[in-house]
Amino acid sequence: MIIDRLFNEVEKKGNVCVGLDTHLDYIPVNLKEKYQDIDEVLFEFNKEIIDKTHDLVPVYKLQIAYYEAYGIKGLLGYKKTIEYLRSIKKITIGDIKRGDISSTAEMYAKAHFEGEFEVDFITLNPYLGFDTLTPFLKYIESGEKGVFVLLRTSNPGAKDIQYLKVSPKDEYLYYIIGDKLNEIGAKYRGSCGYSSIGAVVGGTHVEEAKEIRNRYKNMFFLIPGYGHQGATGKDVSLYLNNGNGGIINSSRGIITAYKNYEDGNQRFADYARKAVLEMKEDIDSERGV
Repeated sequence: MIIDRLFNEVEKKGNVCVGLDTHLDYIPVNLKEKYQDIDEVLFEFNKEIIDKTHDLVPVYKLQIAYYEAYGIKGLLGYKKTIEYLRSIKKITIGDIKRGDISSTAEMYAKAHFEGEFEVDFITLNPYLGFDTLTPFLKYIESGEKGVFVLLRTSNPGAKDIQYLKVSPKDEYLYYIIGDKLNEIGAKYRGSCGYSSIGAVVGGTHVEEAKEIRNRYKNMFFLIPGYGHQGATGKDVSLYLNNGNGGIINSSRGIITAYKNYEDGNQRFADYARKAVLEMKEDIDSERGV
């Protein structure tokens, strides 16, 4: 199953997930001058970072908005990047945060689990209800695909909805969602003990971290919030279980690390690797393995 593959990769390479949230402003001028088309610029930037980091990390996540913003050429850059990652057998997450129902959700599933935008995992938004997951379940059942569903996110506005108290237990809404995801996901657990239906839990809210980890022992977490959003290795390690059970995403902290160095424009991929190594060291010192 795909979740077993992810678990095993984390065991070997740690928890860092490189976020390829590639904005043209993040790309060195000399690289932008070298290539004429946006898709080539985006892809070549991504490829150089991938080539310098793929031996260090288990997975890459692409936030599709950064590519959609540049139209057809941007999406071609997205396609080229995920195809390259698949060609070198790296696990891919399409951060698409779709959340619709019925035939529309079926088309989202087809778009991102088949064809030109095919990835291993995608992110979903459950706030239309749990029937938003239904069209994706046949892909999950195959064992080859997985999802990370928004549970408790790292943004300040999370408190507007996710922290609402809900009857009859007077619990936060995110626990109601988590309990249901846990129930649905039980059918899709791999030999590693985790389900291919995972959750997005922001790493910046450490107060609830231990309770969330203990409550959802069989749920694999995608953990944003490290670095630019303020979470540290100590914070995010609270969501792990014996060093596994979660991947920790960093985007700008890795792909724009070169901007802190005088020779960064020429060595941006080297500095991305350096940032990954520093992040791994920070997390490994706290992950308890």
